[in-house]
Amino acid sequence: MRRRKTPNAEMPLLEHLKELRKVFIISAYAIAFGTVVGWVLSDYAYAFLAEPIQGINEVSFITTTPMEPILVKLKISLVVGLVIAFPFVIWQFWSFVLPALKQHEKKYIYIIVPWSVLLFLGGVAFSFYMVLPVGLKFLLFAGGEAVDSTPFVTKSSYLNFILTFMVSFGLVFQLPIVLLLLIKLEYLSPKTLAKHRKWAFFLILVIAVLISPTPDLVTQFLMAGPMYLLYEASIWLGYLVLKSKKKKLAKEGEG
Repeated sequence: MRRRKTPNAEMPLLEHLKELRKVFIISAYAIAFGTVVGWVLSDYAYAFLAEPIQGINEVSFITTTPMEPILVKLKISLVVGLVIAFPFVIWQFWSFVLPALKQHEKKYIYIIVPWSVLLFLGGVAFSFYMVLPVGLKFLLFAGGEAVDSTPFVTKSSYLNFILTFMVSFGLVFQLPIVLLLLIKLEYLSPKTLAKHRKWAFFLILVIAVLISPTPDLVTQFLMAGPMYLLYEASIWLGYLVLKSKKKKLAKEGEG
């Protein structure tokens, strides 16, 4: 697909709105097409998402309403559709915004967007493969010794749970992007982040408690641990950013 030729900065407001409307319409078509494909792949997608809980003995899926199976299939189809359409939608919005950006702003976007996507996917993968198997066992069988019970899970509740779980971890893994951007804009410094490690650790614990999709301490600590490691990594990356900035300023001074 060709990038829009007209520079956004030179376009009147009405043309901006027309171009934005076109972006939304094309993106909606892409998501609709992806959802149709998602309908075909929905059973495979749900089977994949169900692997963490199906690996636990004595747990069975149930449906509690006649509409539940079809609603679950529609929801998973939409999720798959969003995933399939995501690159195309990003390209549409990117082609709309790009002409209005300055050269140095484009450079930052080229760096931030790929790393943000990678970190989000890293958070999703970490939650799915590392946290969920531990968290599900704890949640389903905590207190089982006191009262015998057979765990039954509805398909819709599990889908809502796992999507919330993975998205939460994906967003948490954006922490380095946010901190490094603030350092680059000189609102924060690595020294300030290092100086307030104790307060940062306390704040991370509070955030983990607030945004964790489950109330158990196991999940909250499994979320807080990577957050704090990412915080520490942001400090050292921040020093590298400042070092690179100083070298650039020095070269400009010599020139």
